[in-house]
Amino acid sequence: MWNHKNLRHEPTDHALGRSRGGLSTKIHQLVDGHGLPLVILCGPGQGGDSPMLGPLLDGLSVARPGPGRPRTRPDMLRGDKAYSSRATRQTLRRRGIKAVIPEPRDQQQHRRNRGSRGGRPVRLDAEAYRGRNVIERGYSDVKQWRGLATRYDKLGLTYRAGAVLRAIIQWLNHLFRDTP
Repeated sequence: MWNHKNLRHEPTDHALGRSRGGLSTKIHQLVDGHGLPLVILCGPGQGGDSPMLGPLLDGLSVARPGPGRPRTRPDMLRGDKAYSSRATRQTLRRRGIKAVIPEPRDQQQHRRNRGSRGGRPVRLDAEAYRGRNVIERGYSDVKQWRGLATRYDKLGLTYRAGAVLRAIIQWLNHLFRDTP
């Protein structure tokens, strides 16, 4: 597994893995409310999203405008159903992060089948979840970049550098869009 602690070292699998389409790489990101990347990690294509949440949260560090330590904890995490697991929700609760993650139907049915031992239903802030489309739009922007969409890079470190370069371009476009 390739995480933030060894970003300077090449992963043994070069962040390549088999998926239905063949060899592929998955880009994992934490983004802000505008869809701009804050943390970027790469993993093999068959890897799940949920196991990468811990390393992504560990890599988060946003400088404050004034004095003080950087922020390392978001107010909330908007995720799709792939992040709906007991372990993910416990991790977020332990870190004091509000989870805005819908519960898949199969998990709802398993909880109902267990009766009173199944626990309480997951609360979903539907209004906050509506903002999740910002995340998807950010990913579609990344996927439009030819170098990332086709994975021409042999090394995983170089591929991640391309994803970081794309993030820098997104940030610059955002920052200079509002200036005259």
